[in-house]
Amino acid sequence: MKKFTADYILTSTSSPIKNGSIVVDDNGKVLQVEDPQNLTAKPQQQYADLKAEKLSGVICPGFVNTHCHLELSHLKGKVPAGEGLIEFIKNVQKLRKTDDAEVIEAAAKADEQMEQNGIVAVGDIANSAVTASVKLKSKLYYHNFIEVYGFDPKNAEAVFNSALAIQEQFKPLAASITPHAAYSVSKELFRLIRKESDDKNSMLTIHNQESDEENKLYRYKQGSFLDFYDRLGLDISFFKPQARNSIQSIIPLFSNRQNVLMVHNTFTSMKDVYFTRRFDRKINWCFCPGANLYIEKTLPKLNIFTHHGFNITLGTDSLASNHVLCILKEMRLLQENFPYLELENMVEWATINGAKFLGIDHEKGTIEAGKTPGLNLISGLDRMKITPETKVRKLA
Repeated sequence: MKKFTADYILTSTSSPIKNGSIVVDDNGKVLQVEDPQNLTAKPQQQYADLKAEKLSGVICPGFVNTHCHLELSHLKGKVPAGEGLIEFIKNVQKLRKTDDAEVIEAAAKADEQMEQNGIVAVGDIANSAVTASVKLKSKLYYHNFIEVYGFDPKNAEAVFNSALAIQEQFKPLAASITPHAAYSVSKELFRLIRKESDDKNSMLTIHNQESDEENKLYRYKQGSFLDFYDRLGLDISFFKPQARNSIQSIIPLFSNRQNVLMVHNTFTSMKDVYFTRRFDRKINWCFCPGANLYIEKTLPKLNIFTHHGFNITLGTDSLASNHVLCILKEMRLLQENFPYLELENMVEWATINGAKFLGIDHEKGTIEAGKTPGLNLISGLDRMKITPETKVRKLA
């Protein structure tokens, strides 16, 4: 058994515990959380003589990375930054094809990096089953989102059946079929995904408004995506302008049985947010600031999301669009650009909120007796604010 004490413990279930202590077993299972300020709660006697490791900083649950692309890890440093989403997509399409051994080696290193950076669970996008062997050996929990592309309605059934085959290859790991983005999935394909999701009560995720070109396409059928489709040889004469942003056009295609994660939201407006609230849908929001800055050199309007009680989560995206897979780094970017954010709230985004979305909050996301959430030490804070010197250390 191990016992840790720290300046504060952020359990993600209660107010910060000052000078609190935690006892865990060799498997990381929490045996006791002690609050010295709570005089009515008596610590268990069997842990009273256990010597504690005294730490400077804040202990919090292990991080949950709700958006990653492990199979793109071999593209680290190969895709130019700051060229916008469409150029990014073109580069990924051009560079991603390589032999499986290279993909697996890079994915294994990225998996190890996430573990060292205090991540305990990942919502990972997969376009093939090449990373299955890495995930089966990993200490991290993975939910695999089998991502489908298919803007041409004629190809919907073939694309969907291909995704079903990939899903089978990930067994016994958790997996569900998910749409890539509004600009790459037809209504027909959305309907097939919806039926599959409703039948199996599964969750899904979608890249949302990562570029304003997506909104131009849906509002006016204008913008850079038209040239992009033309280069792909895709006839989109079937597509009609919707006179509204993309998210407003696709929200009705989801059902209220699906737990949906909207990822990036870089060009989501307040009107879009209010539109989603008009529908009985289970909408969660994921932010990946590192990737937003890498690709579009801008960040979402975070203030339109933080005052409505939304379930907000954090993601790293891939090493094709980021320099490191580290949730603390994403939190640092948010702190730098939105100084009003409180550490306690960001820790909730990085832990319990992600665990709730992935359906693993019975085990991860909070520090409570009986759970195995992983424990992280966050040090180098300045009055509970993240600084350039702030670091994360995995404790359990």
